[in-house]
Amino acid sequence: MSAVILRQVSKVYPNGFKAVHEIDLDVTDGEFMVLIGPSGCAKSTTLRMIAGLESITGGEVRIGGRIVNNLPPYERGIAMVFQNYALYPHMKVHRNLSFGLRLKHLPEPEIKKAVDEVATILEIEELLDRLPKELSGGQAQRVAVGRALIKKPQVFLFDEPLSNLDAKLRASMRVRITELHRRLKADGLNATVIYVTHDQTEAMTMGDRICVLKEGQIMQVDTPTRLYDRPANTFVAGFLGSPEMNLKPARLTRQGNAPALRVGGFTVALPEDKAGRLTDRPDGDVVLGIRPPFVELAGPDADGTVEGTLKFVEFMGHEVFIYFDLDGEEYTAVNRIENPGLLKTLKVGERARFRLLMDRAHVFDPKSGLNLTLPVNA
Repeated sequence: MSAVILRQVSKVYPNGFKAVHEIDLDVTDGEFMVLIGPSGCAKSTTLRMIAGLESITGGEVRIGGRIVNNLPPYERGIAMVFQNYALYPHMKVHRNLSFGLRLKHLPEPEIKKAVDEVATILEIEELLDRLPKELSGGQAQRVAVGRALIKKPQVFLFDEPLSNLDAKLRASMRVRITELHRRLKADGLNATVIYVTHDQTEAMTMGDRICVLKEGQIMQVDTPTRLYDRPANTFVAGFLGSPEMNLKPARLTRQGNAPALRVGGFTVALPEDKAGRLTDRPDGDVVLGIRPPFVELAGPDADGTVEGTLKFVEFMGHEVFIYFDLDGEEYTAVNRIENPGLLKTLKVGERARFRLLMDRAHVFDPKSGLNLTLPVNA
């Protein structure tokens, strides 16, 4: 078993700064967990505490069922891949890969077999006789991954491993690392991964689940789809998604006997399920959250719409980004180009109608930021 469990883990530095606030996190056996958040949110600090590179002020870390708080890194059953590769510059690739095994005094045939297997998996056979300075960034990162893989650890820890690569190489390495994880699981090998990144594309495409951190506290842990569709609060809603979610002031009101939203000068009906969750909430200020793909350009005579002033239009080939002002608040709409005739009528400075798809929208508390329209046990 290679599950990682954090219970009430905290980190306080000698100057009194509290970097991590009693976090609880369960990473299941074989799971690919991504830690994400803005700079300074303590995602790398959390990873380093799991690795044993950073001391823990309070709480408990378990790896594979063992409490590892006081164990050195080499006894924790982990292997780590760093942002800067951390290859030995004077050793050729095959020596970099085999160095850890040689320290264990394994037989030479066993070491060679292990190196050959890892080189084949990562397609770096032709690099074995090169020095690190002779490698490209992508090649060096594959070697770094290979050096972790060859140890057959219980848990793989990745600390922003792709941030030094260009966009094309990052995309390629995302696929390689994800495929490697799936292959290890299919072969019945230890494949638990904890992966730190600031890149939401990496998080959304690679992770089985994502842990969103803010200022040393966990905001939400869930699958990429559920984080996108059911953010627990305004921080998660605004942090994940590109373009980011429209988070705008609104007012809870009544339309007949049913809760509705006043958005600018327009009253917008809520679907029955969301209205039901707001029935007992008094009228007042709230925050409307709706992602740009769910703000649809509508015809000039469409019912149930809001109206705004066009500020900017970006044609992106298969879709169009529309920025408009709705009574002093700037909204973003992302629409597929399915009605070229309607799009041709768009002129900056003129008025246009938009339909807010309220079944995909959210209503948040303006003080706590909590999502008021999430289903119970969502």
